[in-house]
Amino acid sequence: MGFLRPVPMVKVGLIGLKADREAIVSLLHDLGVLQVEPLRKEALELQPAEHGTDLQRKVSDGLLRFRTLKGALPPAPAVAPMSFPTLDAILAAAAAVPIDPEVTDLKKEEDRLLSERRDVDDTVQILERHRDFTGRLGDLRSPRLLSFFGEATHDAYRKLRGEVQALGEAAFVEGPRTKETVRFLLAVPREQADAVGRLAQQAGVHLAALPALDGPIAEELPVLVRRRTAIDERLAAIRGRLGAIAAAWGPRVDALEEAFAIENRKFEAGARMGAGRDSFSLEGWVPRRRFAALEAAVRARTLDRAHLYPIPTDEEPPTLMDNPPGVRWFEFFIKFYSLPKASEFDPTWIFALAFPLFFGLMLGDAGYGAVILGICLWMIAGFPGGQHLPKSLRGFVTMIMGPKGMQLLARTLIPGCLLAIGLGVAFNAYFGVALPFYTGLFNPLRQASKLLLAAGYIGLGMVTVGFALGALKAYFHHHRRELAGRIGGIFFAWGIAGLGLLVIYKAFVLSNVLADLSLVSLLGGLLLILIGEGTQGLMALTEIVSHILSYLRLVGILLASAILALVINTVSRGMILGSGLPLLTHVVYIVIALVILVVGQGFNLVLGVFEPGIQGARLIFVEHFSKFYEGNGRPFQPFASQRLRTVAPPPPAAPPPTPPTGA
Repeated sequence: MGFLRPVPMVKVGLIGLKADREAIVSLLHDLGVLQVEPLRKEALELQPAEHGTDLQRKVSDGLLRFRTLKGALPPAPAVAPMSFPTLDAILAAAAAVPIDPEVTDLKKEEDRLLSERRDVDDTVQILERHRDFTGRLGDLRSPRLLSFFGEATHDAYRKLRGEVQALGEAAFVEGPRTKETVRFLLAVPREQADAVGRLAQQAGVHLAALPALDGPIAEELPVLVRRRTAIDERLAAIRGRLGAIAAAWGPRVDALEEAFAIENRKFEAGARMGAGRDSFSLEGWVPRRRFAALEAAVRARTLDRAHLYPIPTDEEPPTLMDNPPGVRWFEFFIKFYSLPKASEFDPTWIFALAFPLFFGLMLGDAGYGAVILGICLWMIAGFPGGQHLPKSLRGFVTMIMGPKGMQLLARTLIPGCLLAIGLGVAFNAYFGVALPFYTGLFNPLRQASKLLLAAGYIGLGMVTVGFALGALKAYFHHHRRELAGRIGGIFFAWGIAGLGLLVIYKAFVLSNVLADLSLVSLLGGLLLILIGEGTQGLMALTEIVSHILSYLRLVGILLASAILALVINTVSRGMILGSGLPLLTHVVYIVIALVILVVGQGFNLVLGVFEPGIQGARLIFVEHFSKFYEGNGRPFQPFASQRLRTVAPPPPAAPPPTPPTGA
């Protein structure tokens, strides 16, 4: 576990005997510490990659077979994970599963019945809407005519009727009218059907083709309803039988699907390996701290017949982030922005410290902080009772991100909510209301200048840390000009900040020494920036100033929220306490005031989540990361699979020692 650094990686190569390949590949898969890479060109010239074998095709077919069975059966009951010692054991267990023909026939019948049920249900709905038509449906069909049932508003019906009758032959039979709609029967010549369909679409009228039935609606409807009931009964029987098959064979199907998926993954990794007549080789990345253990495991599994060795290389390794559990939650934001390269800093620690500080400071109200904290705890608990929320609200939440992402986001907001509650107590701010029985330690509205000064210092500190990390990165990568430019940025930032204090805060007792130091720092920083970045560095000077000043939004958002809450509370209170009004008018005012209070505070609460969250992340991503962070790393993807239904087979037993000669 490193601080501000991804896990150091080492590229390794492995060469061993073909006879040991299955054992080695299984070991690497079960350890899950190696990312297999394609062989280098020079290695492929010695040992070219192998093409697919018959055994690999058997595994691929088995995976497809059991994945299809798994999708066709209901979820299987949970049982103890199964063990398949070898690939031959997996193939033998798969051959002993006899349910494919029955499951296939049942699913085909189920699909056919579901399609028929949809057709029957659609026909029933059409006939129920037009059951006032008492004629025989078969009389409405002829080689020359097409008939449709329709329903439209009065205006749309008049428009469609006029346009269709203008085409020539057409017959309309009106059904009962309601206040909103007209139901009708339309018969048109077959050659005019397409034109009538276009006119109906333009008028916003839905036409349904006449069902292929002969008798009156009153006779056909009961027949269709009975058929629908029979279909439902057969579907229930099919699903019951599939459930019985799942209870008997489902756990084995799930286990074999997982086993075949693992073996298929092993063969896919094998496609990246090289093979000679009697040996094979592979290359990949492994965390440096795991190299010794991996080497020992490979040697033990093969009795020293395989060799694992480091490969010197200048390639960019894959990135593996390894932060403590509490900090690890904030990796979500870093990956959302861009995964760091393995050769640069991992800024998760910085984000984990800065983001809650920014969020809490911009929120700065104990009431809002407590409500958001409660919502976060509710999300972490798994959204209990969430099914009772309005459907539109549930849809809006799931549109942003999935439940797992929402829970992870909630964990990252908890420190900021706690800080907001603490600052709210210090500010005596509870939904914008000051409690009367004590005085806050600080009043943001009356002492905003001090908060702005503090925000400026925060901005100066974040910009300084960003340039410092950029300087360290340039030093480690031997980029001297970039190193000079980053150090120059630090000096320029402090110089401009010192001069700014002298100009703005004249009431402070500032000596001429500070002015001299600030001027020297500014000019020295300017010189270093010119050395490091040339004249293009001059463009960055205004960026440095703007980035420092950008942190003043920490206070701006806090004040905006406080003022909005104050306005909402003042307006509501004035309407509730209004005097000299008739009783009925006063009651109406109270109701309006409560609506303003609830809606306004709810709106301010929503802003209290989004504004501090978005702006806090932006201050880190833009004003801070731009000084040192490049990103665009590729994730470390170890050769491994998650086992839920199977267990890894035990390692093969070591052969007995050879007795000494002459024993």
